[in-house]
Amino acid sequence: MEENRELTRAELVEQDAKECFKQGLNCSECVMTAFLNHFDTGLPKEVVKLATGFGGGMGHTKNTCGAITGAVMALSAIVGRENPAAKETVGERITELQQGIYPIVGKMVNEIKDEYGTLICSELSNPFGDFACKERKKNCMTMIMHCAKLAAKYAEEAQK
Repeated sequence: MEENRELTRAELVEQDAKECFKQGLNCSECVMTAFLNHFDTGLPKEVVKLATGFGGGMGHTKNTCGAITGAVMALSAIVGRENPAAKETVGERITELQQGIYPIVGKMVNEIKDEYGTLICSELSNPFGDFACKERKKNCMTMIMHCAKLAAKYAEEAQK
């Protein structure tokens, strides 16, 4: 019998993303909304509208998976630059990206790619046939949950 335990913040984000999907939010909106519900980013909740166009693999073109782009946006809400010009020189700005931000975001994206074998919506969806079928929707929900949980995990690591 499993003992009762409190869910981690990453698990809460994961479950919240699932509920968002059940409420009709698109893949990218689910990840971003769930993340914003559990992390103090200093951003207003309305910033989720930036995620809207990434659904369905960027405007339903089935390119880069919206759950992944949502995770990148969510993690960037923690590790991203509030003022990209804050560093005095171009070199310092590039170094900040290459040594501070890109490694953590890249590590998360590579973990997703290692798990699923691709980052492309159509490749993730094609095995299920009809895009509107129940099996594809279930697969997307799983992907959304996984991406939301990873964004939270990497954000927590970055905040340490």
